[in-house]
Amino acid sequence: MCSVSLYLRSLMTVALILSGGFAFADTEATRELKLRNAEFEKDIIKVSDSVYVAVGYAVSAVSMIVGEDGLVIIDTGIDTVSGAEIREDFRKISEKPVVGVVITHGHPDHLGGLAAFVDSGDVQVWAREGLQDESNTLREAGINRQRKRGAMQAGFMLKPEQRINNGIAKAYWPKRGGAVFESAHEAKPTHFTTDDRTRVSFAGVDLDLVVADGETSDALYIWFPKEAVLFAGDNFYKSWPNLSPIRGSAYRDVRTWAMTVDAMFNEQPEVLVPGHTRPIVGSEVAAEMLTNYRDAIQFVFDKTVEGINEGLTPNQLIEYVQLPEKYLTLDYLRPHYGNPEWAVRSIFAGYLGWFDGNATNLFPLTDKEEATRLAKMAGGISQLRAQSEAAMEEGDYQWVLKLSDYILALEPRSTDAKLRKADAMTKLAEVVITTTARNYYLSSAKQLRESAAAMVVSAPDE
Repeated sequence: MCSVSLYLRSLMTVALILSGGFAFADTEATRELKLRNAEFEKDIIKVSDSVYVAVGYAVSAVSMIVGEDGLVIIDTGIDTVSGAEIREDFRKISEKPVVGVVITHGHPDHLGGLAAFVDSGDVQVWAREGLQDESNTLREAGINRQRKRGAMQAGFMLKPEQRINNGIAKAYWPKRGGAVFESAHEAKPTHFTTDDRTRVSFAGVDLDLVVADGETSDALYIWFPKEAVLFAGDNFYKSWPNLSPIRGSAYRDVRTWAMTVDAMFNEQPEVLVPGHTRPIVGSEVAAEMLTNYRDAIQFVFDKTVEGINEGLTPNQLIEYVQLPEKYLTLDYLRPHYGNPEWAVRSIFAGYLGWFDGNATNLFPLTDKEEATRLAKMAGGISQLRAQSEAAMEEGDYQWVLKLSDYILALEPRSTDAKLRKADAMTKLAEVVITTTARNYYLSSAKQLRESAAAMVVSAPDE
């Protein structure tokens, strides 16, 4: 009877543990992200005489150009479910067959819906040579951890009430396995461009496919000269760009990214269609956005290089590289998806590698070795716990995370440390506007709570 009572008590404890952290406080960050949901309202927007852009169906924008006797599609969405819905709504505008598709780059949120738009074997599907080199390189090396990290940054493991949006698109759960940047579509590109600029024609529609390194090394931007429409892919969207994804990727060349934005500016578009978020109509506003986007990226690169040459470490560079005030209030440069701090760290590592230049860190202590010495200095692990509790009460959440890591390095099964770390990450998630960080905090907190709950269930009589 006693053991049953203890077991029931443990189940109640588990329920309390797992119920924590689901409701957001009404913080300024939460309110800002909720306001962004207007950017992702489901719509098909006519931006020129023959160009329509579907937004808000899933994650990425999907565009249709109505030609003389057929349709051209730019990107196809994340999966065939959303792709089929877009295709059906496009048919309400024009019943002409799809004769051509152009993929801006190899991330499956842009090509995963391809099969929904390829009605016959006659459809030309164009992409850049080396499509999906990023994921192929990881796969060939046997690295798959970025898939789980990608799911965490996207919030796929979270409850719906924990996701507001992903910064550049609505919160969306793809109906295809658990891989974020993987795809299982049957349709494939039929044509690849290798030149810096390639002119292609479909149904009387002339398009320039232009090499556009930046977010990926397989990227294109598409220029429709007749109506001065530029399809930017993911080298431009309304947010600070994801110059360094926390899911993990090869170095994204920040300097080249700025040069690509400059090339797009030089096309002088009257309409700018981002890879995500709503299109921009009007040559003046498009020019202003591209100018600020280019200059802000270039500033971070130049300032980081300046600091590197002064001998600053990555942590010091974060304080040194501060965006000019004029960029901080621009909605399309707010860090809703990427973050300038991560870009600084990426630039350093991309050019100089892992070593920060401080000889102390040539052969650093392991986490456990460092934690052991810190606990001794503090007066024992009980003092680390006391300091962690005090930091939590004071709202010093980043210090809570660090102290929790020290405690867990010494006592990996510490339920208390796991739960306090989870609570601190939930608090940090409430005040950050970078959605990938927000989702990663909450996903990590969820994992810690589940781990703590599992330990309670496995040892109810302790």
